[in-house]
Amino acid sequence: MRYAVIVGGGTGTRMATEIPKQFLKIGRKPIILRTIERFYEFDSNMNVILVLPSQHITLWEHIKIEFGFSKHVTVVEGGKTRYDSVKAGLSVIHQVGVVGVHDGVRPFVSVDCLKRCYEEAEVNGNAVPVMPIEETIREVSESSNTWVDRANYRIVQTPQCFELLQMKKGYLGPVQPEFTDDASVMEKAGCKINLVQGNKENIKITTPEDMALAEYLTLKQ
Repeated sequence: MRYAVIVGGGTGTRMATEIPKQFLKIGRKPIILRTIERFYEFDSNMNVILVLPSQHITLWEHIKIEFGFSKHVTVVEGGKTRYDSVKAGLSVIHQVGVVGVHDGVRPFVSVDCLKRCYEEAEVNGNAVPVMPIEETIREVSESSNTWVDRANYRIVQTPQCFELLQMKKGYLGPVQPEFTDDASVMEKAGCKINLVQGNKENIKITTPEDMALAEYLTLKQ
């Protein structure tokens, strides 16, 4: 079985909008709906779990009605942190399979990227999509800064896919400061992370500048 835990916990602070960023529209369609539809485009039998703050669940219900969205989506109330929200999403899955955790504000993940992630995880236990860094980067400390070889670094995307039982075990422990994504959680639990190619358009929409780029990407599709 394939599962997708889509985390939509943003509040829109950096976007400077009253509407949470995942519910903003690009190309006249809410970001969160575009994200969910992409998973069903990849696999029509995908089991989608949408994790939202309790106060935003009604917004999702209105979107389903407005856009005539009829696919079944399990809605779960999220926690105070992303870690807690992912844990809540995992708690409602009771069968074996592969689960991909995805940011609700990444609507442009490609079908090919989804295919790579899920198929790699199905064979080798996990998969995390990454992209090479194209800019020169420097490592900064309090007293100095140093050139580093960008070839040794990657930009990490989602969905991050793991064998379900393995991931549930990884999320049994307490949250740690270094847990910025699912790969960091699973690495702490002793998991060796497998990297696969992401896609450049798979941006995380968090700022007004991201929204402008998202509108452009929508026109290209």
